[in-house]
Amino acid sequence: MLIRFGYDITYEFAQPSPMLLTLNVHASRAGDLVVPDRMTTWPQVPTSAYYDGFGNWCTRLVAPAGLFRIQAQGVIRDSGLFEAAPVQAYQHLVPELPEDVLVYLLGSRYCETDLLMDIAWQHFGHTPLGSARVQAVCDFVHNHIAFAYADARPTRTAFEAYNERRGVCRDYAHLAVALCRCLNIPARYCTGYLGDMGVVPPPGPMDFAGWFEAYLGGTWHCFDARNNTPRIGRILMARGRDATDVALSTAFGVNQLVRFEVETQEVTDAKLTM
Repeated sequence: MLIRFGYDITYEFAQPSPMLLTLNVHASRAGDLVVPDRMTTWPQVPTSAYYDGFGNWCTRLVAPAGLFRIQAQGVIRDSGLFEAAPVQAYQHLVPELPEDVLVYLLGSRYCETDLLMDIAWQHFGHTPLGSARVQAVCDFVHNHIAFAYADARPTRTAFEAYNERRGVCRDYAHLAVALCRCLNIPARYCTGYLGDMGVVPPPGPMDFAGWFEAYLGGTWHCFDARNNTPRIGRILMARGRDATDVALSTAFGVNQLVRFEVETQEVTDAKLTM
Protein backbone atom coordinates (compact mmCIF):
# COMPACT_ATOMS: atom_id res chain seq x y z
CA MET A 1 0.00 0.00 0.00
CA LEU A 2 1.11 3.55 -0.78
CA ILE A 3 -0.07 6.39 1.46
CA ARG A 4 0.16 10.06 0.57
CA PHE A 5 0.45 12.24 3.63
CA GLY A 6 1.21 15.85 4.45
CA TYR A 7 0.17 19.11 6.05
CA ASP A 8 -0.53 22.72 5.16
CA ILE A 9 -0.25 25.10 8.13
CA THR A 10 -0.33 28.91 8.17
CA TYR A 11 0.45 31.22 11.09
CA GLU A 12 0.34 34.99 11.42
CA PHE A 13 3.19 36.52 13.42
CA ALA A 14 3.32 39.96 15.00
CA GLN A 15 7.12 40.09 14.59
CA PRO A 16 9.95 37.81 13.40
CA SER A 17 9.91 34.77 15.69
CA PRO A 18 12.11 31.66 16.07
CA MET A 19 10.32 28.33 15.67
CA LEU A 20 11.04 24.68 16.44
CA LEU A 21 9.09 22.20 14.32
CA THR A 22 8.66 18.44 14.74
CA LEU A 23 6.74 17.66 11.57
CA ASN A 24 8.83 15.11 9.67
CA VAL A 25 8.27 11.37 9.54
CA HIS A 26 10.38 9.59 12.14
CA ALA A 27 13.76 8.26 11.07
CA SER A 28 12.61 4.71 11.83
CA ARG A 29 10.29 4.96 8.80
CA ALA A 30 12.79 6.65 6.48
CA GLY A 31 13.37 3.44 4.53
CA ASP A 32 9.64 3.28 3.70
CA LEU A 33 9.49 6.73 2.12
CA VAL A 34 8.81 6.68 -1.62
CA VAL A 35 8.60 10.47 -1.81
CA PRO A 36 10.32 12.29 1.12
CA ASP A 37 8.25 14.81 3.09
CA ARG A 38 10.46 17.82 2.47
CA MET A 39 9.28 20.94 4.25
CA THR A 40 8.72 24.12 2.24
CA THR A 41 7.83 27.55 3.56
CA TRP A 42 6.32 30.71 2.14
CA PRO A 43 7.98 33.11 2.29
CA GLN A 44 11.11 30.99 1.96
CA VAL A 45 13.42 31.22 4.98
CA PRO A 46 16.66 29.44 5.91
CA THR A 47 16.14 26.25 7.91
CA SER A 48 18.39 23.86 9.82
CA ALA A 49 17.63 20.41 11.19
CA TYR A 50 18.80 18.32 14.13
CA TYR A 51 17.94 15.20 16.14
CA ASP A 52 16.64 15.98 19.61
CA GLY A 53 17.38 13.96 22.74
CA PHE A 54 14.57 11.51 21.94
CA GLY A 55 15.72 10.81 18.39
CA ASN A 56 13.13 13.01 16.69
CA TRP A 57 14.03 14.94 13.53
CA CYS A 58 13.39 18.64 14.20
CA THR A 59 13.60 21.84 12.16
CA ARG A 60 14.69 25.30 13.27
CA LEU A 61 13.82 28.54 11.49
CA VAL A 62 12.86 32.16 12.08
CA ALA A 63 9.38 33.01 10.83
CA PRO A 64 8.97 36.54 9.42
CA ALA A 65 6.29 38.97 10.56
CA GLY A 66 2.96 38.48 8.82
CA LEU A 67 1.54 35.32 7.27
CA PHE A 68 3.87 32.33 7.27
CA ARG A 69 2.96 29.04 5.56
CA ILE A 70 4.56 25.62 6.20
CA GLN A 71 3.85 22.71 3.88
CA ALA A 72 5.01 19.19 3.13
CA GLN A 73 3.69 16.20 1.24
CA GLY A 74 5.21 12.75 0.93
CA VAL A 75 4.40 9.17 0.02
CA ILE A 76 5.21 6.19 2.22
CA ARG A 77 4.99 2.46 1.64
CA ASP A 78 2.97 0.48 4.19
CA SER A 79 2.08 -3.19 4.56
CA GLY A 80 -1.61 -2.38 4.25
CA LEU A 81 -2.29 -4.83 7.08
CA PHE A 82 -3.98 -4.18 10.37
CA GLU A 83 -1.52 -3.79 13.25
CA ALA A 84 -0.70 -6.93 15.18
CA ALA A 85 -1.44 -6.67 18.89
CA PRO A 86 1.23 -8.05 21.23
CA VAL A 87 0.28 -11.42 22.69
CA GLN A 88 1.45 -12.32 26.19
CA ALA A 89 4.38 -9.91 26.06
CA TYR A 90 6.50 -10.13 29.18
CA GLN A 91 6.50 -7.30 31.75
CA HIS A 92 10.03 -6.63 33.01
CA LEU A 93 10.86 -6.09 36.64
CA VAL A 94 12.29 -2.62 37.16
CA PRO A 95 15.86 -3.90 37.88
CA GLU A 96 15.80 -5.67 34.48
CA LEU A 97 15.05 -2.55 32.45
CA PRO A 98 17.73 -0.93 30.26
CA GLU A 99 18.94 2.46 31.50
CA ASP A 100 17.59 4.36 28.49
CA VAL A 101 14.09 3.07 29.26
CA LEU A 102 13.94 4.17 32.91
CA VAL A 103 12.99 7.77 32.08
CA TYR A 104 9.68 6.46 30.77
CA LEU A 105 8.76 5.25 34.26
CA LEU A 106 8.92 8.77 35.69
CA GLY A 107 6.25 11.43 35.97
CA SER A 108 6.32 14.24 33.40
CA ARG A 109 4.58 17.51 32.57
CA TYR A 110 1.29 15.93 31.44
CA CYS A 111 1.56 12.55 33.18
CA GLU A 112 1.36 12.99 36.97
CA THR A 113 2.23 9.57 38.31
CA ASP A 114 2.16 10.84 41.89
CA LEU A 115 -1.52 11.82 41.61
CA LEU A 116 -2.57 8.65 39.77
CA MET A 117 -0.56 6.00 41.65
CA ASP A 118 -3.28 4.83 44.04
CA ILE A 119 -5.91 5.01 41.29
CA ALA A 120 -3.79 2.85 39.00
CA TRP A 121 -3.25 0.10 41.54
CA GLN A 122 -6.90 0.13 42.63
CA HIS A 123 -8.06 -0.36 39.04
CA PHE A 124 -5.35 -2.67 37.69
CA GLY A 125 -3.48 -4.28 40.59
CA HIS A 126 -5.46 -7.49 40.07
CA THR A 127 -4.90 -7.76 36.30
CA PRO A 128 -2.36 -10.14 34.68
CA LEU A 129 1.12 -8.71 34.12
CA GLY A 130 2.46 -7.76 30.69
CA SER A 131 0.52 -6.92 27.56
CA ALA A 132 -2.76 -7.99 29.17
CA ARG A 133 -2.32 -5.31 31.84
CA VAL A 134 -1.55 -2.63 29.24
CA GLN A 135 -4.62 -3.67 27.27
CA ALA A 136 -6.69 -3.45 30.45
CA VAL A 137 -5.44 0.14 30.84
CA CYS A 138 -6.39 0.90 27.22
CA ASP A 139 -9.87 -0.61 27.68
CA PHE A 140 -10.43 1.48 30.80
CA VAL A 141 -9.19 4.74 29.29
CA HIS A 142 -11.13 4.15 26.06
CA ASN A 143 -14.38 3.78 28.01
CA HIS A 144 -13.62 6.36 30.70
CA ILE A 145 -13.00 9.36 28.39
CA ALA A 146 -15.58 10.72 25.95
CA PHE A 147 -13.98 12.05 22.76
CA ALA A 148 -14.88 15.71 22.26
CA TYR A 149 -12.99 18.12 19.98
CA ALA A 150 -14.98 21.00 21.43
CA ASP A 151 -13.47 20.25 24.84
CA ALA A 152 -9.85 20.11 23.66
CA ARG A 153 -7.47 22.00 25.92
CA PRO A 154 -3.69 22.15 25.40
CA THR A 155 -3.01 22.30 29.16
CA ARG A 156 -5.11 19.28 30.17
CA THR A 157 -3.09 16.70 32.10
CA ALA A 158 -3.64 12.98 32.60
CA PHE A 159 -5.06 13.53 36.10
CA GLU A 160 -7.43 16.20 34.78
CA ALA A 161 -8.51 13.92 31.94
CA TYR A 162 -9.24 11.19 34.48
CA ASN A 163 -11.43 13.55 36.51
CA GLU A 164 -13.09 15.41 33.63
CA ARG A 165 -13.68 12.28 31.53
CA ARG A 166 -13.52 14.24 28.27
CA GLY A 167 -10.77 14.97 25.81
CA VAL A 168 -9.04 14.23 22.52
CA CYS A 169 -6.50 11.62 21.44
CA ARG A 170 -3.61 13.19 23.35
CA ASP A 171 -5.63 13.02 26.58
CA TYR A 172 -6.35 9.32 26.06
CA ALA A 173 -2.63 8.74 25.45
CA HIS A 174 -1.49 10.81 28.43
CA LEU A 175 -3.81 9.01 30.83
CA ALA A 176 -2.80 5.58 29.53
CA VAL A 177 0.89 6.51 29.70
CA ALA A 178 0.60 7.76 33.27
CA LEU A 179 -1.32 4.69 34.44
CA CYS A 180 1.21 2.34 32.83
CA ARG A 181 4.10 4.15 34.51
CA CYS A 182 2.34 3.89 37.86
CA LEU A 183 2.22 0.12 37.26
CA ASN A 184 5.98 0.00 36.55
CA ILE A 185 5.48 -0.36 32.80
CA PRO A 186 7.63 2.07 30.78
CA ALA A 187 5.43 4.08 28.41
CA ARG A 188 6.12 6.89 25.96
CA TYR A 189 3.90 9.28 24.03
CA CYS A 190 3.80 9.16 20.20
CA THR A 191 2.44 11.48 17.54
CA GLY A 192 1.95 11.10 13.81
CA TYR A 193 -0.51 10.42 11.01
CA LEU A 194 -3.39 7.96 11.30
CA GLY A 195 -5.69 7.75 8.30
CA ASP A 196 -9.10 6.14 7.88
CA MET A 197 -8.04 3.10 5.86
CA GLY A 198 -10.15 0.10 6.82
CA VAL A 199 -12.52 2.03 9.10
CA VAL A 200 -15.52 4.31 8.70
CA PRO A 201 -14.20 7.88 8.37
CA PRO A 202 -15.16 10.01 11.38
CA PRO A 203 -16.91 13.35 10.86
CA GLY A 204 -14.83 16.50 10.77
CA PRO A 205 -11.46 17.40 9.25
CA MET A 206 -8.40 15.16 9.54
CA ASP A 207 -5.85 15.86 12.26
CA PHE A 208 -2.60 14.47 13.57
CA ALA A 209 -3.02 11.62 16.06
CA GLY A 210 -1.61 10.74 19.48
CA TRP A 211 -1.00 7.21 20.81
CA PHE A 212 1.61 5.51 22.99
CA GLU A 213 4.15 2.71 23.19
CA ALA A 214 4.81 0.38 26.12
CA TYR A 215 8.08 -1.46 26.76
CA LEU A 216 7.38 -5.18 27.09
CA GLY A 217 9.42 -8.25 26.30
CA GLY A 218 12.55 -6.30 25.41
CA THR A 219 10.95 -4.01 22.81
CA TRP A 220 8.40 -1.23 22.35
CA HIS A 221 4.81 -2.09 21.39
CA CYS A 222 2.19 0.29 19.97
CA PHE A 223 -1.08 0.86 21.86
CA ASP A 224 -3.91 3.28 21.07
CA ALA A 225 -6.35 3.97 23.91
CA ARG A 226 -8.36 6.41 21.79
CA ASN A 227 -9.28 3.96 19.01
CA ASN A 228 -8.51 0.76 20.97
CA THR A 229 -8.47 -1.41 17.86
CA PRO A 230 -5.77 -2.34 15.32
CA ARG A 231 -5.44 0.16 12.49
CA ILE A 232 -3.87 0.38 9.04
CA GLY A 233 -1.25 2.89 7.95
CA ARG A 234 -0.07 4.48 11.20
CA ILE A 235 2.87 6.82 10.42
CA LEU A 236 5.11 7.79 13.34
CA MET A 237 6.52 11.31 13.51
CA ALA A 238 7.91 11.65 17.04
CA ARG A 239 8.20 10.04 20.46
CA GLY A 240 8.78 11.51 23.92
CA ARG A 241 7.80 11.55 27.58
CA ASP A 242 4.54 13.33 26.73
CA ALA A 243 3.19 15.96 24.32
CA THR A 244 5.74 18.51 25.57
CA ASP A 245 8.56 16.59 23.87
CA VAL A 246 6.78 16.12 20.54
CA ALA A 247 5.08 19.49 20.02
CA LEU A 248 4.41 19.95 16.31
CA SER A 249 5.47 23.56 16.53
CA THR A 250 6.92 25.81 19.20
CA ALA A 251 6.98 29.51 18.41
CA PHE A 252 8.93 32.03 20.46
CA GLY A 253 6.69 34.99 19.68
CA VAL A 254 3.06 36.11 19.51
CA ASN A 255 1.20 34.29 16.73
CA GLN A 256 -2.18 33.09 15.57
CA LEU A 257 -2.99 29.86 13.76
CA VAL A 258 -4.74 30.78 10.50
CA ARG A 259 -4.88 27.47 8.60
CA PHE A 260 -4.38 23.83 9.61
CA GLU A 261 -4.89 20.94 7.19
CA VAL A 262 -3.64 17.36 7.45
CA GLU A 263 -3.86 14.69 4.74
CA THR A 264 -3.28 10.95 4.74
CA GLN A 265 -4.88 8.67 2.18
CA GLU A 266 -4.14 5.60 0.10
CA VAL A 267 -2.96 6.27 -3.47
CA THR A 268 -1.94 4.20 -6.46
CA ASP A 269 1.26 4.49 -8.49
CA ALA A 270 -0.69 6.36 -11.14
CA LYS A 271 -1.61 9.06 -8.64
CA LEU A 272 1.84 9.89 -7.30
CA THR A 273 1.98 13.33 -8.86
CA MET A 274 2.78 15.66 -6.01
